[in-house]
Amino acid sequence: MAAPVRVLLVEDDASLQRFVAMALEDQDVLLVGCTSVDEALLTLGRHGFDLIITDLMLPVRHGQELLAELRAQPELRRDAMLAVFSAGLNAQVRRQLEGLGVGRFLVKPCSLAELRACVDEARKAPGMSEATDRHAAQPSTQTPPQAPAQTSKQPSEQPSKQPSKEEQQADAIATFFGDNTALYEAFLARCKAQFPKDLAQGREAVQRGDAQSLRHLAHSLKSVLTTLGYPEAAATARALEDLAHQASADPAGHAQALRDAWQRLDAAVSQQL
Repeated sequence: MAAPVRVLLVEDDASLQRFVAMALEDQDVLLVGCTSVDEALLTLGRHGFDLIITDLMLPVRHGQELLAELRAQPELRRDAMLAVFSAGLNAQVRRQLEGLGVGRFLVKPCSLAELRACVDEARKAPGMSEATDRHAAQPSTQTPPQAPAQTSKQPSEQPSKQPSKEEQQADAIATFFGDNTALYEAFLARCKAQFPKDLAQGREAVQRGDAQSLRHLAHSLKSVLTTLGYPEAAATARALEDLAHQASADPAGHAQALRDAWQRLDAAVSQQL
């Protein structure tokens, strides 16, 4: 029997961690999650992996720093395939990442089909089943519901008519969940449990005038809301993300605009609870 694919996921957003875990539950995968670059480096020092998937926008240290560390210390990467979650990367950044060994780009929000294709590519890599661990990597302790194999679909386009909420969610289920409504509902329940924590985090960041934290939170919420089929709320998150990026150099000068933008996103997310 073929060995399971050992996957290290470096992602600090709890909802997106859950999505990946659900997507790979029935794929013969050992999934280990980390939330920061430093935690990932410690884990890689103890275990070997066949696939490393990292977000770029991580707390404290950027995901590109992890890739640079793996380039400088190949004994940590070993033979692992590298993949990144990306969103609107320009050609220069993409070339930089490819130069650091990235072989696959997963565009956020990522579908089940994309994730599974990435894992299948790692599964077929030479030497995937070789035991290079000092200790065997342990599977994730999460126990999400199983998800059947998927065929990716494109969302329907209705330029002459604004789709209803039900149609938007149906498009999301087809596009990101392979028409698996039960999997969508499980992910939705997880997100609804996480949203109050996200809102509390955002309110605290507004009080501190912390533009960087607001940008990071808006970036995560944008992907989650898109995956759930809430395009208007996702657009509101995108607007805050862009504003917070502009405000990074002068948070005080953008304080009122950041508060207003956060209030709009707070209201949009609260409507989904």
